Amino acid sequence: MRRLVAALAVALLGALTLSACGGGASSGTDGSSLPVKKIDITFKGSDMTPNGSQIDVQVGQPIEFVVTADKPGEIHVHSSPKEQKFEYQAGADQTFTVDPIPAPTQVTVESHTLDRVLFKLVAR
Repeated sequence: MRRLVAALAVALLGALTLSACGGGASSGTDGSSLPVKKIDITFKGSDMTPNGSQIDVQVGQPIEFVVTADKPGEIHVHSSPKEQKFEYQAGADQTFTVDPIPAPTQVTVESHTLDRVLFKLVAR
C-alpha cells in the first residue's frame, strides 16, 4: 500500500513539474515583450555595412532591416522554414520586417546583388 501511495505521489509531482515547464516555456519566447531589433544596412558602390559580422538576437524577437542604398538590390535571409527576400531601391531608410527566428540557430543574410554575406543572425 505504501508503495502505491509513493508511486502516485511521484506521478503527481512529475505531472505538476511538466505542466509548470510547459507554461513557462511558452511565455517570453513569442517575442511579444521583446523590443524590435533594428539592423542598419548600408550599400554604397561595392561596400556594405555590416560586412560579414555576427549579430545576436533573441529567439522570437521582432527584427527590422533599415536599408540605405545608392542603387537597387536584393537581400536574402536564409531562414527556415521560410526563406525571405527583400528588394530595396536607391534611397534611405527603407524598412523591412523580418520574420522572428523561432528557435536557437544561425541565419545567414546575404546581399544577392553583391553576392556576399552581410551578416549572420545568431538567435539564442
